[in-house]
Amino acid sequence: MFKNAKVALNYKVNGKTVAFSENNEDLAVNYSFDGKSLKVTLKASKETELYNLKVIADYNYPDDVRIMPNGYQSWSLTREYKKNELYRGMNKLVKSIPLGFNMAGCSGDYMFREYPDKSGVFHGYTYSYIRTGNEFTLFGSLSEQEGYTIFNFDTNANTIVIEKDLECKVINGEVTVLDMVVLTGEHDALFDEYFTLMGIEKPKTNRINGYTSWYNYYTDITEGIIIRDLEALKATGADINIFQIDDGYQSFIGDWEVPNEKFPKGMKYIADEIHSKGWLAGLWLAPFYIQKDSVVAKNHPEWIVKKPDGKPIYGFVGLGRDCYTLDFYNPECAAYIKQFFNTILNTWGFDMVKLDFLYTACIVPRNGKSRGEIMCDAMALLRECVGEKLILGCGVPLGPAFGKVDYCRIGSDVDLVFEPVPVKSTVNREIVSVQTAIKNTIFRRGLNGRVFGNDPDVFYLRNALKEVDGDRKSKKKLKITWEQRVLWADLCRNLGTIIFTSDNAANYDEKQSAELMKTYSAPTVKVLDAIYEGDNVVKLTCEENGKKFEHLINWNTGENSKIDI
Repeated sequence: MFKNAKVALNYKVNGKTVAFSENNEDLAVNYSFDGKSLKVTLKASKETELYNLKVIADYNYPDDVRIMPNGYQSWSLTREYKKNELYRGMNKLVKSIPLGFNMAGCSGDYMFREYPDKSGVFHGYTYSYIRTGNEFTLFGSLSEQEGYTIFNFDTNANTIVIEKDLECKVINGEVTVLDMVVLTGEHDALFDEYFTLMGIEKPKTNRINGYTSWYNYYTDITEGIIIRDLEALKATGADINIFQIDDGYQSFIGDWEVPNEKFPKGMKYIADEIHSKGWLAGLWLAPFYIQKDSVVAKNHPEWIVKKPDGKPIYGFVGLGRDCYTLDFYNPECAAYIKQFFNTILNTWGFDMVKLDFLYTACIVPRNGKSRGEIMCDAMALLRECVGEKLILGCGVPLGPAFGKVDYCRIGSDVDLVFEPVPVKSTVNREIVSVQTAIKNTIFRRGLNGRVFGNDPDVFYLRNALKEVDGDRKSKKKLKITWEQRVLWADLCRNLGTIIFTSDNAANYDEKQSAELMKTYSAPTVKVLDAIYEGDNVVKLTCEENGKKFEHLINWNTGENSKIDI
């Protein structure tokens, strides 16, 4: 399909913007495709600023085709689509309101990517596939170091366009800006081959089970709550490996070395208590975020990424915790980042860090570097800081995270209601949603155990909405039926590698305790295939104990059925 493809390129040289048409004295383009490997190399005779590159090919989409465009980052909705479905971006109303756009837009690709309000037009990042029946064609970038690779599928124009987001990228000399493969075959074999060609070794980390505090208490954690839940989980006798403290322990986001007054004994005490149970100790932080009211933000405004007009870049807006973005290219700022990692990992003794909101590092391209290049540099720095200890990545564009993290979130945060809230569910592709978590867990299963261990997000078996001591909300019921809770726990168990709950196990009844033990046991179901049937239904072809069955799941309602085949 790419043998007779056309190459389009926009760049700036000598202060003039040029649309490439043929090789000239300033820039030469070399395009090659051998049926599997596709490369584009640019040779600039002088300093040249790039914008984007496109490789345009014709492709006739069959009526029964399924298209799987991989979402921009961890939380971005990712699933198969039928030929004429609408690929939604951000809600138009939200996008039209400056505050709404700043709140919902920074976590996705909306600042640099248009979503046509037109059915049959899709785009995905780093890798994507199309399938007809059981035959898959996978398009995979071998490197995002020069810029993000975007796969565009237009079933109306019958085209596939491979695009590189090269905005702000400056070259002088010869650079291979696009290096990718086109592979055809069966799902699992394709992903094995793809990551082998990428040169990524399979992760050495094992499946781990445990706890994270976020989905019960959010930022309302205290030293007492953490120790109480630690003791309760230990008493279950379940197969636990790790216990993680989430957001809420720090004085400010960005001031990571200073716990707040709710943790009077400090974080080393917490890590030591976890270790006394024989478990790994995990801690949440957002290393490139810095709360505008933090000490570091006030003392070091020069560490904050700025727009061309000198105003700071926001990585998050809302909830009373507006956050700027740290410029890790600043040597003093990079030294500070290394310092707080040293405190967390070596002084306090934590074994794993959950690194969140990582997309903020590359919201704007700068310093002659594209967004993808900045994100790759950021992930390399984090791996250097953490060393041999464990990283759970979250809110991160996936390509730059391949081979750099041990575990990675592959879907959105789950919600505390199951069925989608009409207004909330259409805000953006990164919104908190059980439905997105289910879809992503199923359709990003090809990553699990190949580039990192997949983190589907938290399952919960409790009945209460929240269980903070003295909080009225503890009397409210979780708006998820028992059957829906069990379905999600089973998907986490069978398709995930890091399995977390946020419940206080001391409140479990006999049925809940039994389900906890089951969810933490070894997976027994292997998913052989998953295909989107339409009308919110996905069909999984599974095998358990040598027997095959079909599992039909409606991800909007949780209704599901199993049929032996």
